[in-house]
Amino acid sequence: MANLVLSVIGSDRPGLTQALAAAVLSAGGNWLESHLSRLGGLYVGSVLVEADDLEALRAAVQAVDAHGLEVRIAPALEAPIAGGEEVLFALVGQDRLGIVHQVTAILSRLEVNIETFETRISAEPHSGGALFHLDARLRLPPTLTAQDVQAALEAISAEIMVDISLAPATAR
Repeated sequence: MANLVLSVIGSDRPGLTQALAAAVLSAGGNWLESHLSRLGGLYVGSVLVEADDLEALRAAVQAVDAHGLEVRIAPALEAPIAGGEEVLFALVGQDRLGIVHQVTAILSRLEVNIETFETRISAEPHSGGALFHLDARLRLPPTLTAQDVQAALEAISAEIMVDISLAPATAR
């Protein structure tokens, strides 16, 4: 059995997840993990499946394609988990241009691997202004501590006016 990643995007409508699940099952595949959501009015995401017959899976998802869903299939990579500590990172502040760029520039400079990354905008409770939220799971290089990352991010937190927190990740 090979592990494959399906990248999906299409017009959001009821039944797309079921159609995709049916395609995977009809090709003898096993649905292992997924991240699916509505984003910008579209249905987007990724699914990790285990399947023996790539061509059968490709044919099955092409039938879903005809119903308004684009599916791309790529082989999953068996990369060992490298690095040190795994931490959860949260950031909240008034929305402004460049927050993601500045934060990811620091993480990149520190050689921190971003394993998950989610952002959203909400209304600030008192003023109704746009409040930016970022939640991420980070894998630190072996020579770096969460305190090092916290210090580097705090150096820009006043500039971009955000509150940040880092905490050890717990096992799922």
